[in-house]
Amino acid sequence: MALRVTTKHENGCHFLKQCDIFRTMKKEILDLAEKWASDTCFDNDTRQEIRDLIDSGDHKELNDRFYKSLDFGTGGLRGVMAAGLNRMNIYTLRRAAQGLANYIINYDNARERGVVIGYDSRNNSRRFAEETACVLAANGIKSLLFQSPRPTPEVSFSILHRNAIAGVVITASHNPPEYNGFKVFSSEGQQITPPHDQNIINKVNEIDDISSIKPIPYNLAVDKGYIEIQGAEEDEAYLKEISKQSIRKAEDNIKIVYSPLHGSGNIPVRTILKKIGFSQVYIVKEQMEPDGDFPTVQSPNPEESSSFELALEYGRLHNADIILATDPDADRIGAAVKDHKDEFYLLNGNQLGALLTDYILTALSERGRIDKSKAAVIKTIVTTDMIKDICSCFEVECIELLTGFKYIGEWINRNPDRDFLFGCEESYGYLRGSYARDKDAVLAASLICEMTSYYKAKDITLYDGLMSIYKKYGCYMESLVSLTKKGVEGAGKIREIMEVLKNDFSTPFTERELTETRDYNKGIAGLPKSSVLSFIFSDNTKITVRPSGTEPKIKIYFSTKGKTFEQTTAALREIEKKFIDMIGGI
Repeated sequence: MALRVTTKHENGCHFLKQCDIFRTMKKEILDLAEKWASDTCFDNDTRQEIRDLIDSGDHKELNDRFYKSLDFGTGGLRGVMAAGLNRMNIYTLRRAAQGLANYIINYDNARERGVVIGYDSRNNSRRFAEETACVLAANGIKSLLFQSPRPTPEVSFSILHRNAIAGVVITASHNPPEYNGFKVFSSEGQQITPPHDQNIINKVNEIDDISSIKPIPYNLAVDKGYIEIQGAEEDEAYLKEISKQSIRKAEDNIKIVYSPLHGSGNIPVRTILKKIGFSQVYIVKEQMEPDGDFPTVQSPNPEESSSFELALEYGRLHNADIILATDPDADRIGAAVKDHKDEFYLLNGNQLGALLTDYILTALSERGRIDKSKAAVIKTIVTTDMIKDICSCFEVECIELLTGFKYIGEWINRNPDRDFLFGCEESYGYLRGSYARDKDAVLAASLICEMTSYYKAKDITLYDGLMSIYKKYGCYMESLVSLTKKGVEGAGKIREIMEVLKNDFSTPFTERELTETRDYNKGIAGLPKSSVLSFIFSDNTKITVRPSGTEPKIKIYFSTKGKTFEQTTAALREIEKKFIDMIGGI
């Protein structure tokens, strides 16, 4: 394809500079950009967006948008919303939806069973959900489309409830506002796992020409019965199952502040809290309505302390016992409680997981409801090892799986004869019960408040509860450091770091003996192969490194154990600094 340069640049140094820039680009990348800028299969806004990049000679941006297709990873798509092959837009989404259709169409009754489609409050989420349904309709596959934003775990529930062949959620979870995604669930309700993930990826990769995908117009798909809108009845069934997961009857004795962070959790969380008996619930009004720009937070992520700023103001105003915040698709939840200085302390995901594990096992044990031959608690390999100690105390098996809640969902499906008591991961994800196969912040909100109410009835705060399990099991402290490495160069740097750590790791800790290195790419303990490295030291310190599967990041998980809160915190910070400094030298 011939290089097209607009006439406004045809004189002087700018023209020469632009030509030099384009000469450095691979011809296939420029050809792809030209196709997106001129082919009428793309809408006017898309064509103009790419044309502007070509005309301005933005080599770096063009290269990043077209050097590869947006990866359809093991969970689906996730990326920045913009025009281009390596961006999230209706065209890359259509390709993913067509690949999914090409895979599920081979299953019996796939067309009739249909696909549950949900979406969160992000910009373009409704549009992407409708586009997905229209692509499926063009293949004769029915969609069960939620009428408005819903929690991701409700989609997981609905797949099982409606006996659907698959599920799709349009969400980028807790990512910044410019991101969106296409998350795929199996007929068993969990995010896709092997072999389905790779099989779908293969089907997606077989599609070379995006323009060949022809969705049915939305209104026509509705008229022909290919799209069924679902809402209130499904909500009621979902919340009924969550209410069954309560351990003890809660007292209406606590004040709760809650923020949905502009996401989908507002109605279901408030409804379930009212349903189980809590009346003193104060919503953060500035963050109550769904808004894909997330205007009041730097990032809609309950893992980040900055997302709690407004909620903490409400907490102080109402003298709250517990403050909760959920992410946009309401599968993750964070919490803050009063400490011994009467100030709010933000619990991390490991602390919440340990507290809930102890609360659930204690209550079930008191009632004689633990069958030790069948009971299981599940955690991921980067979740606090305190949960192992708690399970050991109650003689309950603690099972460790790879990072990603999909593996917990898969375990539930593959072990119907076991008694699944609780599952958790350090990234603020929790599940009790088998009504769904994904982490559920709506359920977690009800259990956390129930636990807080139980402790308050005993004149104990949740912070007191945390200190008591530290005293009993040892002071476990964990942290996560994420290093962002964007673009082509970033992807290469992440690979380089992993290679150096795997083949030439030299510990920066002279005072700690390295006793074991685990390379999960070799398939450890029967787990699937995964690009994860763990370094275990003689003093209960563990460092785990893995590239993110959904973001341009390499994630480093630190864990250590000590006798006191202060000493362990200081030791953790020292470990973090030395290891990150070492990484910086690679």
